[in-house]
Amino acid sequence: MDFSGTAILVAGDVMLDRYLAGDVARISPEAPVPVVRLEKRWSVPGGAGNVARNLSRLGVAARLVGLVGDDAEGRTLRAAVTAEGIEDALTVSHDRATTSKTRILGHGQQLLRLDEERVAPLGPGELEPLKSAVARLLPGCGAIIISDYGKGVFLRREDGGSLCADIMAQAKVAGIPVLVDPKGKDWSSYAGAACVTPNTAEFLEVCGLPAGARPDAAKRRELAEGLCRQYGFARLLLTRGPRGMILYAPGEEPVRIRAAVREVADVSGAGDTVIAALAACVAGGLGWAESAAVANAAAGVAVGKAGTAPVALAELNEALRQGMDNPKLFALPALRHKLEEWRRRGERIVFTNGCFDLLHPGHISLLRQAAALGDRLVVGLNADASVRRLKGPERPIQNETSRALLLAALQAVDAVVLFGEDTPERLIHEVAPDVLVKGSDYRVENVVGADFVLGRGGEVHLVDLVDGCSTTGLVRKMRPAAAGDTGDGAHA
Repeated sequence: MDFSGTAILVAGDVMLDRYLAGDVARISPEAPVPVVRLEKRWSVPGGAGNVARNLSRLGVAARLVGLVGDDAEGRTLRAAVTAEGIEDALTVSHDRATTSKTRILGHGQQLLRLDEERVAPLGPGELEPLKSAVARLLPGCGAIIISDYGKGVFLRREDGGSLCADIMAQAKVAGIPVLVDPKGKDWSSYAGAACVTPNTAEFLEVCGLPAGARPDAAKRRELAEGLCRQYGFARLLLTRGPRGMILYAPGEEPVRIRAAVREVADVSGAGDTVIAALAACVAGGLGWAESAAVANAAAGVAVGKAGTAPVALAELNEALRQGMDNPKLFALPALRHKLEEWRRRGERIVFTNGCFDLLHPGHISLLRQAAALGDRLVVGLNADASVRRLKGPERPIQNETSRALLLAALQAVDAVVLFGEDTPERLIHEVAPDVLVKGSDYRVENVVGADFVLGRGGEVHLVDLVDGCSTTGLVRKMRPAAAGDTGDGAHA
């Protein structure tokens, strides 16, 4: 993954996260509480600040809008924001203190948290500077993140308006997608968002269900799509902790993503990591399902850390590499056994191939059409060296691990296997599919492996393409200087 050249605006409740950590060896004689012998203290940006911190660590140009008090905590927070390389557009309020959370840790375990905050709607002296900062920083952004912690920045004013609704209106005019980490029961201020990312508790609350309720899959989908229609959301990403994530969009099949967690140390800030990674991918040109898969991998890294800790780009790339143990990703020997298993059950095998460098609607359409032609879809994926030979030294944009993991996250795909040759001829002979699929920009006689498949009594299908969708087009939008790129057909 590479997010250089991507800018994202974060607006919301900014806070200072302070940590006091030490050793616990005895219980106090004054009261039945542990005595912490203080050994270390540190402070980091929290809330919306942690979202911006995650973006910055991923290589995104993060721009931060929020409120701080005219106090020592505010000055500490702003210094920490600057140290993270985040563009500071924080407004200093003389009417409230900086929101702060102080966590006391013993042996790495949280024993107590102290919150300092004033929850109140914005005053006139706070609102206008924030609106001006948003308007100034919006140009050039690929996405906007609304990070609502319910601390006051987005509370409704006496006139019924809110800063959130103001930002939504500016974003709509600018054509910039807005992603929202929501709070509370009233989501009307977020109306028109490209995506909201509630956790299970937030989802149940806004749906009017009691905490701990467990609606079945059909009911959960009905509720999620109902929220999308009610508030005009394009999609909703439900984060479910150890149960993974589900991406909903009205009229589409839900995309379920299994949790990537290996060992949990602290869930603090995991939601910040999710929305930061999701927004970075979307702003960088990835599709929503693929972006959600990457965000899921990032969350798995975040919860393995103590305290509010961001995920660096190198850590995310390593998590994606380790994700190659995904059950849909195969080396050829393992794929042979899986194919035998499917054939014993009488299942029809479909095969297609490509580079799939930057997944886009054209790819999704091709894969869905291919999957509909049989029971199991196997995708042959060009390895990095193969892509470079075919497309030139600047490609692929994403490495083979990332491309394979994103394909595996798609519901239509049952197996992904890499091949290093310039064509999939050898792989097609190994898979021996019942159906071979390519796009309608090919002729059957020009499809690699067609003679072999037809000779075995199989079929070759040329499926419809989506007009105007191509990786080359996306690359040119991101890199205007790439106009001389070699091109990659309609969908590769």
